[in-house]
Amino acid sequence: MRTTGYAAYSPESPLALFQFERRTLRANDVAMEVLYSGVCHSDLHTARNDWGWSYYPIVPGHEIVGRVTAVGAQVSRYKVGDHVAVGCMVDSCMACDQCRNGEEQLCRAGNTGTYAGQDRITGENTQGGYSKHLVVREEFCLRVPEALDLAKVAPLLCAGITTYSPLRTWSVGPGSRVGIVGLGGLGHMAVKLAVGLGAEVTVMSRNAEKQSDALALGADRLLVSADPEAMLQAASGFDLIIDTVPVKHDLGPYLPLLDVDGTLVIVGQIGPMDESSTLPLLLGRRRIAGSPIGGIRETQEMLDFCAKKNILPDCEMIRMDQINEAFDRMEKADVRYRFVIDMASLPAQEP
Repeated sequence: MRTTGYAAYSPESPLALFQFERRTLRANDVAMEVLYSGVCHSDLHTARNDWGWSYYPIVPGHEIVGRVTAVGAQVSRYKVGDHVAVGCMVDSCMACDQCRNGEEQLCRAGNTGTYAGQDRITGENTQGGYSKHLVVREEFCLRVPEALDLAKVAPLLCAGITTYSPLRTWSVGPGSRVGIVGLGGLGHMAVKLAVGLGAEVTVMSRNAEKQSDALALGADRLLVSADPEAMLQAASGFDLIIDTVPVKHDLGPYLPLLDVDGTLVIVGQIGPMDESSTLPLLLGRRRIAGSPIGGIRETQEMLDFCAKKNILPDCEMIRMDQINEAFDRMEKADVRYRFVIDMASLPAQEP
């Protein structure tokens, strides 16, 4: 299938129009027209090869909402016209213990990324959702509940599941005391989802400027992390803290905030960690953990939960030709809270 997208041609170049081939439909494949594509910090990092594994040209995008245009002969879950979604992965071995447990994101052989990956059959490079069309294995296609606004669903496929998964892993519910570090694309979803699960939610920020935003999103309060007295008073006050900040920073100040058996979960790539005292961990039987996205089953659960609770990200819609400006603004945290590309703005073929 010949299609068009926007690709990075080098780490330094802006994204530009790119024409390429999608694979021929296999028996277990779903083909879709991409309607909306969310913009994630991972897209920016990949375009600029910040993690060292990019190839060029590369089409980013792993928050994808589309309409089914064709299905393979063995596909039973979807039909032409269905609204579907695809997140950060498009395949896995499907045979290891993790895959059998519905944890494809932890596949022992490594899952296949929606972009920056390799097709498990042909070895060709995968290309993401900043494109007019997508072909994906049926098992990695998700159903979009009718109650959700299609124009706002896309960020749920990364920002949503990345924050929902630790909330479920650590059994957050009514009575849970949850702290959220950072109020960006992931952080604002963490707040909404934790509130939806019935938790008492506190946003943690270096200053009080985001207090009104935090409260508007449903948080109970904002804790200023630069205020020593406020931090002291909050000691041992949290069962779970989700750290969404995707840049290097000190985790030490947050550890005393955890109650006994409390967990600080890192969901953003912060690189090497500064040395911190292990004393708060030892004295409170506290822990630091990491969490990636969730599996396909959990992602569908998250979509259904969001439909039931009417939880959607706060989005700013852009055209495809505005992506480079959006990248620049995202670096400056100049978005509340997630960009979504209207893929109708991308021509089906190069002019």
